[in-house]
Amino acid sequence: MSTVILGIESSCDDTSAAVIKDEVILSNVIASQAVHQAYGGVVPELASRAHQQNIIPVVEKAISDAGIEKSEIDAVAFTRGPGLMGSLLVGTSFAKGFALARNIPLIEINHLHAHVLAHFIKEHSEDDDSPSFPFLCLLVSGGNSQIVLVHDYMHMEIIGQTIDDAAGEAFDKCAKVMGLPYPGGPLIDKLAKEGNPNAFEFSKPRISGYDYSFSGLKTSFLYFLRDELKKNPQFIEEHKADLCASLQKTIIDILMNKLLKAAKVTGIKEVAVAGGVSANSGLRNELQECAMKRGWRTFIPKFSYTTDNAAMIAINGYYKYLKKEFVTQEVAPYSRQAF
Repeated sequence: MSTVILGIESSCDDTSAAVIKDEVILSNVIASQAVHQAYGGVVPELASRAHQQNIIPVVEKAISDAGIEKSEIDAVAFTRGPGLMGSLLVGTSFAKGFALARNIPLIEINHLHAHVLAHFIKEHSEDDDSPSFPFLCLLVSGGNSQIVLVHDYMHMEIIGQTIDDAAGEAFDKCAKVMGLPYPGGPLIDKLAKEGNPNAFEFSKPRISGYDYSFSGLKTSFLYFLRDELKKNPQFIEEHKADLCASLQKTIIDILMNKLLKAAKVTGIKEVAVAGGVSANSGLRNELQECAMKRGWRTFIPKFSYTTDNAAMIAINGYYKYLKKEFVTQEVAPYSRQAF
């Protein structure tokens, strides 16, 4: 008998709902919030208000697009955290109400765990292009940079993570210094294709183990621009593409260096990437080149599953449903928690 899961995602500024039947996605609806662009970053209060406006129409469209009735839904999976507390409260409250009204189970999902399991979403029942356990996953986003050793659907181990800023944050903050609008990561990726990645050199951290650090890179980039602008006020405009290409190469080098080390030490050749920064074309190309050189099987999610989305919440909910890992109506969201 098939299992139908409704997924709800509201951890930051995207309101999303998805319906999955067994492992096959039936719908995945996302409502983004353009209001934050004017502020150069996500404003928590504005985000939670937008979620309140979006949650009902987004869920209704997801159910409609899936071609099912509400009565067919077996459980509701929702993002419990980590994320912005106000945003999480909207999604959690809606999920509780929906589950209570339909008298169906409630399933809490860790947002980062869900990003990893996005690789198991199927668009057709015959799809079979997912990693085999164990595999390594480079999880990179605006708030996280981690290397995760994935033992199975429910058992994941962080073996490396950032000790300060995340890779996505480095992209966005360096973009802001150059006068690029928010979010800056995609714009840097676009401009980098027109520039020379070896035009400039920026600081790379020397951190032991598999951990990351990006605060030094941001400082190096800022001081470099400060010094160059003193000599030439038009420096950024005249070298924007080269700056983006060099910055992107530096960030990718930092990420891949630790991933290569982890793969070598563990002997694992199944390697995946997940999170918003996994949409970066430079990172995708580098991962594919490493696969050819080192005999890896690599897994790169579709662009629609790189950013925050409810499809990844629903697939995670499906695996938890099979194990009957449900929560009560007393469950509360959390803004920060260990993986």
